Amino acid sequence: MPGAAHWKAASVSEIARRGLTEGSKLPPERELCTRLDVSRVTLRRALAHLVELGLVTSSHGRGWFVAARSAPAPARDWPKDLESFTATAHRKHMRPGSIVLRHDTVAASLDDADRLGVPAGTPLMRLERVRLLNDVRIAFDRTLLVADLAPDLTGTDFTTASLFEELRRWGVQPARAEATIEARTADEPLSGHLAIPRGAPVLVLDQTVYTRDQRPLLLSTVEYSGDRYRLRTTLQTD
Repeated sequence: MPGAAHWKAASVSEIARRGLTEGSKLPPERELCTRLDVSRVTLRRALAHLVELGLVTSSHGRGWFVAARSAPAPARDWPKDLESFTATAHRKHMRPGSIVLRHDTVAASLDDADRLGVPAGTPLMRLERVRLLNDVRIAFDRTLLVADLAPDLTGTDFTTASLFEELRRWGVQPARAEATIEARTADEPLSGHLAIPRGAPVLVLDQTVYTRDQRPLLLSTVEYSGDRYRLRTTLQTD
């Protein structure tokens, strides 16, 4: 897929050529797919890039619009606070969603129990989701939550619900996370979940999330498609 610079230059040229002004509605997705000879998934991936660049905005149920030039591009910096996928999506003015693959209870393995500070065999809520931004598959998210520290979430619809928001709603406050980030390549199951080639680059975020009283609450491993996610942060000396 072409990079951000390509899409920005092409989009600015197309917007100018068609005389589209701030707030103008783009043609329907079906028409854009036909005109550009691309699939719906490819189109939405490109539109997601343009949202990040601050060139277009989306409105659920209404379509895509030319962004106001005075409006700053959505922030893409790595958040300084512990932030859920849903909160990050809203901060970027994008629409989050999930395909739930597993939502059940499992017994903690020796390794998971050690990381969570609980006895092996402790009940854990297991939640596995393909995470979506504007219906584009962005990441595969595997979470293990200590069931005794959280409310009963077995009936929660996590296709739309945010785990962090549900926990906070019941008075459980995720306070901090210890995280590692590394680059890997997609194996066969992950390539199927994210609709990417086997061996494609992925960015893996592995974290342990703690409550305010410093008790381990959950383990989360999120594997992001390398061409659909960008990590940007600021480093400085004292």
